[in-house]
Amino acid sequence: MNIPEPDGTDRERLESTNIINALRRGTVPASGLERIAVGLDIEEEVIAKQLDYVALGGGDAKFIRGEYGSGKTFLVARSLEIARSKGFVTSHIVISPASPLHKLRAVYQQICAGLRTREEEHALKTIVDSWLFGIEERILSVGGEGLSDEDLEAATTREIESALAAISETNTALAAALRTYYRANNTGDFPLAQAALGWLAAEPNIGRDFKQKAGIRGDIDDTIAFLFLRGLVSVIHAAGYRGLAIAVDEMETTQGLQRAQREKGYQTLVQLIDALDRGEMPRCYFLFTGTPALFDGSRGIRSVPPLYDRISIVQTDGFKNPRQPQIVLSKFDTSKLEQVALRVVDVYARAYAEPDRERVSHRFIRAMIRKVTTRFGGRVDVIPRIFLKEFVDMLDKCELYEDFNPWDGYEFDFDHLKGELKREEEAVMVVKF
Repeated sequence: MNIPEPDGTDRERLESTNIINALRRGTVPASGLERIAVGLDIEEEVIAKQLDYVALGGGDAKFIRGEYGSGKTFLVARSLEIARSKGFVTSHIVISPASPLHKLRAVYQQICAGLRTREEEHALKTIVDSWLFGIEERILSVGGEGLSDEDLEAATTREIESALAAISETNTALAAALRTYYRANNTGDFPLAQAALGWLAAEPNIGRDFKQKAGIRGDIDDTIAFLFLRGLVSVIHAAGYRGLAIAVDEMETTQGLQRAQREKGYQTLVQLIDALDRGEMPRCYFLFTGTPALFDGSRGIRSVPPLYDRISIVQTDGFKNPRQPQIVLSKFDTSKLEQVALRVVDVYARAYAEPDRERVSHRFIRAMIRKVTTRFGGRVDVIPRIFLKEFVDMLDKCELYEDFNPWDGYEFDFDHLKGELKREEEAVMVVKF
């Protein structure tokens, strides 16, 4: 049965519903972020131009600096959305004690697990398949349709070797794994093909059987993780994408490690920045986030002068320059939250029905912000997630019940939020006695 693709109106309604559903859950929407973004126009333009440069074959990085509530997570999600719209593959990883910055294998594994295109998540298989299909198509266009399956396979494996020659000069395992994946698919040995992809993605516990069949010794480790990342970006570009954009979130957790581990992680950043500057990581874009303490604290980037020198900024007046290595975000304020709420009303209208703008007026939005803010010590910057979750609930009730009056019906009681508040939200909560 042929199911028609949704038209423009249906796609907008689907995206609008997805946005509202995410806000109900207190999460960042997966798409359509430009519809609720406020106050980030200059930053988005700078990142978009960096991506254009990377798409031409350059390599670049940006550090996003801000306190909790400044919108780092939102800007990261929006930046990756922009990257995908420009034809990039993206990946969003989180630095944590389990995946610290100095353990490059764990970082590489996260990148592979999080690969995403405009069409799908967990896209490693699709990317590799597209690359191999493109190789076969080029060979057939030159050799003709009369080429035998055996000749096509032999020519394709030679092309795999040729495409990764620069990587194979240092380590032949990447080409061997991709060659094994290709042949396993051709023979219908799907468990072997899956093992090959798992090994490429640095997944643990890939059996010895695969490595014997592929002629590979050992696994991807910290010493070759960046080399394999370069190879992965080559495959991504050859598969028809502009490059790879990687967001590295919550870098501030590095400060909690022992000194040797911290400094090793920071030295990794020095090596990465230098590799980008030397043109050794073409079509690769990194976006790092961290709190001000990460940049200026005694256990932060300042403790490693070579890194601090590379990413420090000139800030002598009130005019921020996001073209510098760091984008410095200000805390969210009432005006911005009001603008977001008004945009959410517009999105809600596309998802369901036009809200009653008299019941959910701008004046009501301001009053609601005051009620929520009061319970969090007046800190507007920590409440956007909670406020928007509550606000969507008000919109729902106004849409479902004609006699519901938010002015009478709304009183912020956060008992229902117990267990889901984040540490920063709990820290400023005002307890009533």
